[in-house]
Amino acid sequence: MVSLRQLRYLESLAETRHFGHAAAACAVSQPALSMQIKELEDELQVSLVERRKSGIELTEQGEEIARRARTILASVRDLLDYARHQEGVLSGVLKLGAIPSIAPYLLPSALPELQRRFPALNLQLRESVTGNLVHELVTGDLDLILVALPIDDPEVETLYLFDDRFILATKASPRNKRLRHASASMLAQERLLLLEEGHCLRDQALSYCHMLTPEARDSFGASSLATIVQMVANGYGITLLPEMAIASEIHTRSDIRLLRFPAPEPKRQIGLAWRKTSPRKADFSQFAQLLREIAGKQALK
Repeated sequence: MVSLRQLRYLESLAETRHFGHAAAACAVSQPALSMQIKELEDELQVSLVERRKSGIELTEQGEEIARRARTILASVRDLLDYARHQEGVLSGVLKLGAIPSIAPYLLPSALPELQRRFPALNLQLRESVTGNLVHELVTGDLDLILVALPIDDPEVETLYLFDDRFILATKASPRNKRLRHASASMLAQERLLLLEEGHCLRDQALSYCHMLTPEARDSFGASSLATIVQMVANGYGITLLPEMAIASEIHTRSDIRLLRFPAPEPKRQIGLAWRKTSPRKADFSQFAQLLREIAGKQALK
């Protein structure tokens, strides 16, 4: 009979592609993990792993069984969630993931209010790029993620929260002081500073800036909006900032000029995502309501 332990070991092996690393992640010895994988192969009567001198690779059957194992293990975690969270809405552990272009701008206002309203909640936060968060959500390592939509995954359900408009940021100068609005042509005339590859904010900005040459688009990449703002202030280029980041990154500094685009303004959609099998949709609905309230208050300031 196939056991959950065997499936967990296979999941870890599929993640690490290394028996020693997988064993360490599962807090067992390497021989114990190897034996369980071999017993799983015998039970299923298929070869799951190709053992080579350079390392290991999963066979075609191994990849498919590992994918199914992740789905089964995520469902088991959802079952445990259901049993553990019958005490009330937003209680117990909630593992939340958020992308770096949202987390530092929305959560500092939301977390104190979340703690005040739901004192029984133990929130655990993870910040990473969208691809990593979606993967960890599907495998059950995260319960909920706060990201820019859309998310294209059949195992994930999403909920739209609000729009976050893009604003052009450029170095303040007598020339742009007379400008009232940003224009698409301005993006083609100057070097565009964007977050590095892997950040969805980069992709969203580029979808609006499709007229740019590859040289202008790929000439710079930063790991944080704070770095980009400093580059803009020193005249190295322009950028598109999400509106929610303006208060934190710009403050009252006079060396940067902010220009809105005429309607329809470029924007991104902010939302929550969770596994379709999750039993905690009531929790997520309450969390969504709180985030909308916080975002609305920030917009009024």
